[in-house]
Amino acid sequence: DALLDPSISLVTLQGAAGSGKTLLALAAGLQLVKSKKYESIIAARPVIPLQAQDLGFLKGSEQEKIAPYMQPFFDNLAYIKSLYSSKTSKSAAKLDKLTEDGVLTLTALAFIRGRSIPNSFFIIDEAQNLTPHEIKTIVTRAAEGTKLIFTGDINQIDTPYMDKKSNGLTYLIDRFKGQSISAHIKLQRGERSKLANLANKLL
Repeated sequence: DALLDPSISLVTLQGAAGSGKTLLALAAGLQLVKSKKYESIIAARPVIPLQAQDLGFLKGSEQEKIAPYMQPFFDNLAYIKSLYSSKTSKSAAKLDKLTEDGVLTLTALAFIRGRSIPNSFFIIDEAQNLTPHEIKTIVTRAAEGTKLIFTGDINQIDTPYMDKKSNGLTYLIDRFKGQSISAHIKLQRGERSKLANLANKLL
């Protein structure tokens, strides 16, 4: 599986809302960090500003600013913990320790420029809301030993300046097609609920 293969440095994971993109990426990252394939998991997603406010104008620390935008990661992590907890409290405790020790960190993409990110499993969620230039900026941050996972749904673009063809996720999938160190996965079915699947189809 491309998500668990360290020789694959870049994976694009596309699927409709509720298909489990973020959950699969996070679960794969946790498994690989536990097996010492990577030193850390970094999770990020683009922030779509409201009312002309960007992160620089919001009060609080970086983590306080981005917490509302990162709730999907918290939700998926809580779900994974619940699966471990139902089997053995020891596994759940190990997962808690990973987060407590800072092995799993959440960041805003606004803070990524200029960084070099080595030996990490880096999840970039909602990549359909990134421009091709932003995609290049992120991919070129990856140092040796880092694996990038871009997730998204090109049917749910939240900015009026891009469409299904011009968004960064589509651009990335197209440009890396056929490269031996990359892979593309497309999830066909939503798992959230019958209502969510119907909404994806009708709305």
